[in-house]
Amino acid sequence: MAQLRQDYNEFTDRGAEIVVVGPEKAGKFADYWQKEGLPFVGLPDPEHTVLKRYGQEVRLFKLGRMPAQVIVDREGVVRWVHYGHSMRDIPDNDELLSLLDKLNQSS
Repeated sequence: MAQLRQDYNEFTDRGAEIVVVGPEKAGKFADYWQKEGLPFVGLPDPEHTVLKRYGQEVRLFKLGRMPAQVIVDREGVVRWVHYGHSMRDIPDNDELLSLLDKLNQSS
């Protein structure tokens, strides 16, 4: 999440909003968001409702949810998705920002 915080303005300049979905309960999630001063939306998902909707994997041997990045347009259409195979398998911000630029050009 540190990399997302670092370039948050770059995302919002492109008309994007970052929403981070996590498995924690609301209280723990809110405490973390406040402690870290994160500028984007945090959505607690302890019942895995969002996880199931977007097909995010849970691997017990890798201690939980695998990373997933999803770009959803204003109409709610998924335009791009990346499902990570480990916690290190996360696209960097430059790749995500480039994808947003391409999507903004095509719309």
